[in-house]
Amino acid sequence: MSLSPGAAELSDLLARAADGDAAAFQLFYDRTATKLFGIVLRILVERGEAEDVLQEVYVTVWRKAAAFDPARASPVTWAATIARNRAIDRLRARGNRPSAPLEDAMSVRDERPGADELLATAGEAARLNSALATLEPRHAHAIRSCYFEGVTYEALALREGVPVGTLKSWVRRGLLRLRTELA
Repeated sequence: MSLSPGAAELSDLLARAADGDAAAFQLFYDRTATKLFGIVLRILVERGEAEDVLQEVYVTVWRKAAAFDPARASPVTWAATIARNRAIDRLRARGNRPSAPLEDAMSVRDERPGADELLATAGEAARLNSALATLEPRHAHAIRSCYFEGVTYEALALREGVPVGTLKSWVRRGLLRLRTELA
């Protein structure tokens, strides 16, 4: 079975998670949580309970990542099956409470951006990284730290051992140069 590029990436993330790569598992979570939460919520209806079950689902995915076989199913289908089964188990355990029909679980809309949006974003990121590479290294580092990592000017100035005003000047000069590069 040939996997789409997205499924191949998710398969790779699962393989890395099976080897204990927590960062890969975080990426897998980021790319699948909306869909899996939708499935669980559709079955259980109650948000708090669905959140609890979703946590159980990802614990199971982490523990069973090595058992994933891309020849048998796509990564999303595999994880969705785990989510559906966990939600149904919880539903059975709680007894007679309201829920949506199980047939509706797989029709939950995926709110993630489409492939065209992802490609456009990737192109913009590549342009930005190229423009950042033209800056003086300390200016580029300051911009990345402040805007991409959320580090405050004060914290970064302390970390770099420079006055806050100097750091702000680096960022301002770098942003002006970026504007020129990206124009």
